[in-house]
Amino acid sequence: MALDVAPVPHGRWHSFRLALRMARRDISRHRGRSLLIILLILLPVAGMTGAAALAQSTQETPAERVQYQLGNTQARFRSMPASNAETVQDPVVETATMTRNFTVDRDFRPRNPRAAIPAGYEVLTETQLTLTVRAGGSHAGASGGGTSDVPVMAKAVDALNPAFTGKYTLLEGRQAAADNEILVSPGALERFGIRLGERLTTADGTFAVVGTLRDATYSDGNPILFLRPGQAAMDGPAAQRGPLGETMYYLVGPEPVTWDQIRDLNRSGIAVLSRSVALDPPQAAAGGAAGAGSAMPASGYVTGVLFGALALLEVGLLAGAAFAVGAKRQVRELALLAASGAEAPTVRAVVTAAGLWLGTIAVVAGAVLGAGGAAAVVAAARHLGSVRFPGFHLDILPTAAAMAMGLLACFLAAVVPARQVARQAVLGALKSGRAPAGSGPWPARVGALLLGAAVICLAAGRTLGLTGDLDAVAARTPLVAALLTGGAVMTVVALVLLTGTFVKILTARTAWLPLPLRMAARDSARNRSRTVPAVAAVLAAATLASAAMVLSASQMEEAKRTHMWAAQENQVSLPLETAPVQSPGAAPAPDIDPAGVAAALQRELSTVQWTQVLKGPVLSKCDMQASADGSLPASNAGVDCRQYKLAVPAGHECPATPQGRVLDGQDWRCNGSMFPAGTSGQLPQLVVGGVDELRALLGREPSPAAVDALNSGGMVVSNPVFEKDGKTTLQSYDVRQSVPGPGSVAARKPLSNTELPAVVDAPDVPVPFYGVLPPETASRLGIRVGNSVLLAQLSAYPQAAEQDRASAALAQVYRIQAMGFYVEPGADRTGSEFLWLIVGTSALITLSAAGITTGLALADARADHMTLAGVGAPPRLRKALAGAQSLMTASLGTSLGVAAGVVPAVLLIGATRMFAEPVVPWMPLLALLVAVPLTGSALAWVFARAHLPVSRRSSGT
Repeated sequence: MALDVAPVPHGRWHSFRLALRMARRDISRHRGRSLLIILLILLPVAGMTGAAALAQSTQETPAERVQYQLGNTQARFRSMPASNAETVQDPVVETATMTRNFTVDRDFRPRNPRAAIPAGYEVLTETQLTLTVRAGGSHAGASGGGTSDVPVMAKAVDALNPAFTGKYTLLEGRQAAADNEILVSPGALERFGIRLGERLTTADGTFAVVGTLRDATYSDGNPILFLRPGQAAMDGPAAQRGPLGETMYYLVGPEPVTWDQIRDLNRSGIAVLSRSVALDPPQAAAGGAAGAGSAMPASGYVTGVLFGALALLEVGLLAGAAFAVGAKRQVRELALLAASGAEAPTVRAVVTAAGLWLGTIAVVAGAVLGAGGAAAVVAAARHLGSVRFPGFHLDILPTAAAMAMGLLACFLAAVVPARQVARQAVLGALKSGRAPAGSGPWPARVGALLLGAAVICLAAGRTLGLTGDLDAVAARTPLVAALLTGGAVMTVVALVLLTGTFVKILTARTAWLPLPLRMAARDSARNRSRTVPAVAAVLAAATLASAAMVLSASQMEEAKRTHMWAAQENQVSLPLETAPVQSPGAAPAPDIDPAGVAAALQRELSTVQWTQVLKGPVLSKCDMQASADGSLPASNAGVDCRQYKLAVPAGHECPATPQGRVLDGQDWRCNGSMFPAGTSGQLPQLVVGGVDELRALLGREPSPAAVDALNSGGMVVSNPVFEKDGKTTLQSYDVRQSVPGPGSVAARKPLSNTELPAVVDAPDVPVPFYGVLPPETASRLGIRVGNSVLLAQLSAYPQAAEQDRASAALAQVYRIQAMGFYVEPGADRTGSEFLWLIVGTSALITLSAAGITTGLALADARADHMTLAGVGAPPRLRKALAGAQSLMTASLGTSLGVAAGVVPAVLLIGATRMFAEPVVPWMPLLALLVAVPLTGSALAWVFARAHLPVSRRSSGT
């Protein structure tokens, strides 16, 4: 009878089932190692799932917006800022508007929303206003010294009406019944140090606080007062003096408000949030104003993918080290399986099946843990009254991607040791449990090829991102980011494959090293199957850490560069000029006394170093209503509506593309005071004065050339952009002229051009003013000058209580209910501390990788240490050997990882223009290179067991 050598039907499936069963039994026998692998894969999957869910949970859905904004009402009517009848609102976010016609229609008259409400609805109102509350003393109602009036937001609304269920929620107490009872937010109780039942003193009277109310549109920490419509404070004199907000009208009824009705109301200057339209927006309006800027840039997505891939690569390599140790422990039983007739694929499948088992458990548990953690964070935030998360939204696509990447990482981590075990000779494996097969030259060859491909990808991404027209470069940003990200990942993989070669080269000449380091070097070279996974895991962790440090340092530097300075650090500018917009026929408001403002400020703040009055062109006599038909000249009897700016000379324009993209954000023509275009603040754009005014604006002594220019009638400009050949051009324009399009002041046609001698004395930070002009020159040019602001320099940034006192004192001087008080805090001064926090976190991640791999390597080298003990090596030598092995592993891994992380991160920032320029934090990187290996070595020395238990002689040895 002929021998049938055909494959058994379903043989592969049977062998795979066998492999799954053996892998499951091995997992149950080695629970510690299996739990370590599960945790290594679980944590990054949980982190990515949770981060994706939290990011998605910050986006408000239409249903949530309807619930929090409308409650149970059908619609909300409010005024819409519009200059003509062609403005269209977004169907979901009614405050977001868009139009193709920016022309101001002089005949356009917006309607009152109350008059436009259709018949058949019950109408509820909500009015926002500002009240002043007496703060200080033992509680808000206390009298005596140390008190101040604090402006607080208030709402006049029937908040506990059933129609507002879901919008307002009573947390504690009861509903206000009497005219002297109010509800407050929890933040108001904390802000003014009162409890339920106590009284709150305001400028409109004293009220008893009978309950706390949650407003779904504001966090509980905001101090808010809730009154009823028609309550005493609504008609009080202080409330009328305060900056009243708009009144919004809520419609209660069975009939929905349709999109056609909303479009008709938009033509009348009324915006509507409709329940039916928001929940089912029209297709024609989908993706309108509300969603125009909601999409994250493609480079942001790719950066997230880069960090996710590096994180999973790190933990995959850590898991690979654990699988390698486990495979060596399994080698004898796997060899017996091979000797009994199992084919090499079956032997490999036993180890890879363990990867599938552990990976499946890890990714499922990680996704559940990440989603559950995100849900708990959202629930806790909502319970505490935060509006950061409107609701919990699980994003399925990123979750599935994280699970797939985690499972792939675990599977690949098991493949390499599985192939090594399967290649071992059966006879050698039976004779000794440690007969690893040589890896051969292929890893180095593949690594060299991958490194070449990575260099090509990085070079191609950089070339595509930095060459050609900037508008075309912006269009191919996703491709550039993908190339650079792929190049970064391939670089790490290539270095991992080349790690064995690096170890061989670096350990070739070690005779001059001390004994522990010499033994560690020889052991690393001899047992590269143990060394390579350890170095590779540290390499991936260091790559992730160094890339994060470069990106964080660049982002913080960008935040400092783009900080909008209102004045020099710790300076405050207080207005001295009355508002330019006045009612027709109304008498002009009296001028503000600078001495009174300065005295009030110095009385409440002991940190005031000096004050300086700044003069500039005034608009207080400009009747904006008089220019409705556009026929008035810029200046006539009592009406002066001119303002001034400096022209940019030819050749000093900021280089930009036809679509307005700046070619080089570091170009001197694109930076400095009054740049970017349209920058403005409280300071007068053109300051009329002398050396004292210039000194106050600069925060230092002016240059001798600037002093000479002011004394000779010339102008001192704040930015070299405005000066050319010792000259600058002063232009005037009419503030009443409409701008044809969404342009800034620079788009207005100048009324006059005057060339003046000029000297540049730029401030150290871009304070928003064009320059200083001497009074006699201003008088010669016919510029009408008046007090503009009082500039005060403080020695330190004021505390909240000091700001409250200063605001209250200034409000009395200005004879208004509330006075804003903004002190320039300066650029972010916590950036360096935050960067070192990132360094510490990155070092901890890298150190944990080094610790895990060192522990696995020591477990694998247990027999070697027992041999050392058997031949009489002292315990301190074994501890020193453990420290030396950790030092070599961590040093090589961090060195390669820093190079693999810094270079792609720098190229990614430069080519995608995420920030103006990449910043390499050399000192933190040096700390990472030095601290991690030394700390890891010290910890390995401390925790390595000096005395090993006696082990019986293994069979076959």
